[in-house]
Amino acid sequence: MMRGSNTLIGAVNFVTFLISIPILGGGIWLSAKANSTDCLRFLQWPLIVIGIAIMVISLMGFAGACYRLTWLLRIYLFVMFFVVVALLSFVVFAYAVTDRGHGQVVMDRAFLEYQLSDYSGWLKDRVSDPGYWAKISACLRDSRVCPKMARYGRDSTTGLLVPEPAVLFYQRHLSPIESGCCKPPTSCGFTYVNETYWTAQPGTVVNDIDCTRWSNEQHSLCYQCGSCKAGVLASIRHNWRKVSVINIVVLVILVIVYVIGCAAFRNAKRIDNDEPFGENRMSKARPSRFQF
Repeated sequence: MMRGSNTLIGAVNFVTFLISIPILGGGIWLSAKANSTDCLRFLQWPLIVIGIAIMVISLMGFAGACYRLTWLLRIYLFVMFFVVVALLSFVVFAYAVTDRGHGQVVMDRAFLEYQLSDYSGWLKDRVSDPGYWAKISACLRDSRVCPKMARYGRDSTTGLLVPEPAVLFYQRHLSPIESGCCKPPTSCGFTYVNETYWTAQPGTVVNDIDCTRWSNEQHSLCYQCGSCKAGVLASIRHNWRKVSVINIVVLVILVIVYVIGCAAFRNAKRIDNDEPFGENRMSKARPSRFQF
């Protein structure tokens, strides 16, 4: 029975080791989505830390089960409890800071428009912070997300490559960042020249301040627009919701594994106390029939 309990604890820790892989993978995926600079760097670290913590303590529990180190198993269960609480807190936090905000449908456009006023709370304040936004906008420039939007077709008359016509551009499904940062808001009424070059109509008056922030300078574009910040927030919301689904599944499995581990540890400890080894076990053996 003692061996069976240790086997169960070892199996449980092997499962927790496997569980740590998708959590760590989710953090690495967010890191890859953040490109190579400081852009959105705060998103992936909670997942990476939790994933590494689960991986380490599962190896700790596996070693404790193999070598029957009760003190190590006790530390494992103690630390695992805080990991479960940390993962639960992260899931609740992720849903709390991404509960608001969505793109707006515009007539005759396949892409959505994004406004900063649709968002609120900690995440909006974090992204909108001037110091942090300077890093995010620098990241967007370095990633060249806007220049990569360019599409060309061959003119039937001259045979030269020309930008994609406006009617085709309006039917493209742009990402939130492409829609918010690489072009002016549709409400500005600008005329399309290419994906990142638009001309204002003379005498047009609009109330959207983002229209005055737009620049055809390729280094500027709409990186200082509220629509760009809203596009980044929409991208964060989309990515966090994806990762949170994985985290919820992992959390449920982790709680089940933790409960099984506690039960197996309690059973192993009881057996260890009730059935001592060595001389004490021999003293409980049946007396020999050759005794006088």
